[in-house]
Amino acid sequence: MATPSLLLTLSVWLLLGSLTAEATYYRHHRYVPHFYRYREQSANTENLLPEVSDPVPEVSQPGVPTYPEIPEVFHPAPEVIPPIPEAFNPVPEVVHHAPEPHQPHQAYQPSPVNVSRVFYGIMFDAGSTGTRIHIYKFIQKDPVELPVLDNEMYHAVKPGLSAYKDNPEEGGNTIRQLLKIAKKTVPEEEWKRTPVVLKATAGLRLLPEDKANTLLKEVRDVFDESPFFVPNNSVSLMNGTNEGVLAWVTVNFLTGHLYSNTRKTVGILDLGGGSTQITFLPKSKKTVQSAPPTYIARFHLFNNTYQLYTHSYLGNGLYAARLATLGALGADGLDWKVFTSSCLPKKFREDVTFGGTTYKVSGIPDGYAGYKLCYYEVMKVIKGIVHQPYEVKGSSVFYAFSYYFDRAVESGLIDGSRGGVVEVRDFKKRAKEVCNKMTKYRAISPFLCMDMTYITCLLKEGFGFKDNTVLQLAKKVNNVETSWALGATFDYFRNLNIQ
Repeated sequence: MATPSLLLTLSVWLLLGSLTAEATYYRHHRYVPHFYRYREQSANTENLLPEVSDPVPEVSQPGVPTYPEIPEVFHPAPEVIPPIPEAFNPVPEVVHHAPEPHQPHQAYQPSPVNVSRVFYGIMFDAGSTGTRIHIYKFIQKDPVELPVLDNEMYHAVKPGLSAYKDNPEEGGNTIRQLLKIAKKTVPEEEWKRTPVVLKATAGLRLLPEDKANTLLKEVRDVFDESPFFVPNNSVSLMNGTNEGVLAWVTVNFLTGHLYSNTRKTVGILDLGGGSTQITFLPKSKKTVQSAPPTYIARFHLFNNTYQLYTHSYLGNGLYAARLATLGALGADGLDWKVFTSSCLPKKFREDVTFGGTTYKVSGIPDGYAGYKLCYYEVMKVIKGIVHQPYEVKGSSVFYAFSYYFDRAVESGLIDGSRGGVVEVRDFKKRAKEVCNKMTKYRAISPFLCMDMTYITCLLKEGFGFKDNTVLQLAKKVNNVETSWALGATFDYFRNLNIQ
């Protein structure tokens, strides 16, 4: 039973307003009753926002109103928790309605008022190849309920902030453009209590520190102009460990695994433009003992302490790896040097821009091209750099997204509208086909051979996966983007204290 002080805290929440979204897409999740959430914990269960801990108090800023981030919610657990279903549903396309229970659940208390309360969170993902805005809408159906993730609005612009390293004002304009979408999505009466946060990743981590800081300061100035709630440290450069951990939280939350008392979770593989991440919950002590100490991260969530294997490889994202394969990453003489590779079509020649720097690249007109030579080239970018975790040679299921997903779609390995399940050997087989028929695939992308070969080499020679390791390729899970953004929103509201 909630305390009077708790009910007083909850009373500050506004009534549910109408939501008009002019956005790339609008996704909706069905509300699942409280009593059913404990009875059916599976991949199709509702996405619940974690309970709020006591966040570190922030120093108020003059002229900026302060609001409670999320009130503490009392969530009574049922006396008996039925067994958790073992079946694993990789990517449920539809969240099914919960069946009516045959007997009323004793812990369920109807809402004293027949209204819902709504709140929003805005998270910017400033990546190396684009800036994305995620606007999450949460609904509280009952004072004793945890809020429900109702929907996500997502939109992206290209290029990423790092492309504006010499023109930060223009980079700030891309943020203004996305904030206009936020203003159309979040009801005006909610603006002042909706936090807006931006976290930058590998694109800015690859820049000189002064240029990265100038860009971040420009974003802060843009945020201060906006009508939204700007918390302290609202704009920051996120480290690779948090990027991997928060992506793991997102995927396992959306698939329902964080509610499972069997500790059955899925690993994640994220391939961005500037960096790549691997994160999973080790089953073997040897994995933890044999890993470098900085590769093990701990955090607390849903009354569980998780100890994850996680690492981010800066410079091993897809676009950075292209330049490294060509020998161009960090090279000088870019005004006159032409960087060549047997991974590219022989007659290909083009200027390539990454992180605001332009490189001249081409195939080898009088040389050889194909899978074997390409594999040898990309091996130099991976061998001795990527650590092989002890247990990835086992049968764990991994979700792979970002450029893993995009290149699998472009090469015809999976259907882009639904994603799909593949094995590591499928990437290798398709990479050989693409590289040995470059003319056929050039119209799709002249870099497709290099990209598919790099992915194959990263999985096999880098992480050490077996040919039959199962990969679930997904862009969305339960119609929410597979990225670290949702996990970062939880981190903001709850302070996961990742170590």
